[in-house]
Amino acid sequence: MDNKQLARIVLVTLLALGCFLILQPFVAAILFAAIICVTTWPLHAWLLARLGNRPALAASLMALLLMLVVLLPTVLLAAGLADAVPPLVDKLRAQFERALLGPPEWLNGIPFVGDQLAAYWQGLTESREELTKLLKQFYDPTRKLLLKIVTLTGEGLLQLVLVLFISFFIYRDGTALAERLNNGSRKLAGDLGVHMLSLSRGTVMGVMIGIVGTAAAQAFVALIGFVIAGVPGALLLAAAIFFLSMIPVGPPLIWGGAAYWLYDQGQTGWAIFMVIWGVAVISSIDNFVKPLLISRTASLPILLIALGVFGGILAFGFIGIFIGPVLLALGLVLANEWTSSLRDMKARE
Repeated sequence: MDNKQLARIVLVTLLALGCFLILQPFVAAILFAAIICVTTWPLHAWLLARLGNRPALAASLMALLLMLVVLLPTVLLAAGLADAVPPLVDKLRAQFERALLGPPEWLNGIPFVGDQLAAYWQGLTESREELTKLLKQFYDPTRKLLLKIVTLTGEGLLQLVLVLFISFFIYRDGTALAERLNNGSRKLAGDLGVHMLSLSRGTVMGVMIGIVGTAAAQAFVALIGFVIAGVPGALLLAAAIFFLSMIPVGPPLIWGGAAYWLYDQGQTGWAIFMVIWGVAVISSIDNFVKPLLISRTASLPILLIALGVFGGILAFGFIGIFIGPVLLALGLVLANEWTSSLRDMKARE
């Protein structure tokens, strides 16, 4: 290798590193915008044809549609959370103060261990300092968690605004971008590269439709159950189920909390209805809707989706809820396809 080639490699490396450092704060927004555009591209293509092949107008209408479907519900969710957190914190404080008065009567009725639990609770109330310290250990983290959720949702709003801005340009120039990706994939890996790119597109669409479709179905039936049972803040709770539906224990936390609220209000019958509706309708949707919607892609383990959600939040913030599972699923499908291609090549040899 001569000095000119070495200099070119160094310059290209430095240029690539500089571009990465500049774009690093926007990686999550770019990835999410690309995922949304790939998933909704058939709708954009239909709209583009109806508008006489005017890319700027079609891109503007798609961005407006995304604003109504994605951004507006998130704004309502953030506003609802901001209003709901202070009363919830006060409710928790009241519960903790009530615990200082002594164990509840129903605790003695628990078979086998009720008397021991009540005696332990009574012992804690007699040692007020120890009980206060114990309750503080639960109250402070809970309060911080609720405030963190509100903060995370607010940051998600800013990310979604940036996503919509980027999506407009992807829609407008998507045809040229797709052509360049095809050419680049063919130069890098030939026909296999083109096939992997096509497989990536199908996987992203399948996973996003499966995840978002299942979340929307669970949120819709949950909304019906909340309205029937007369649970306040039904829209807010349904929106929370939409975002938590990708976590196996997410929806039960919401409808279980609603059932407890009904029971605490003396509405035992509606509380029982809420539990039955949650188990038989809300949580069971995940078992048949998601496999049906992701039937064109590889089967996705629940563990993969859960790790994608938690890891996505840690890596990308709020919008990582959607980015994480898609990226892990895409990596799994491409790895399986690549290893199977290697096996076929070895078999032919």
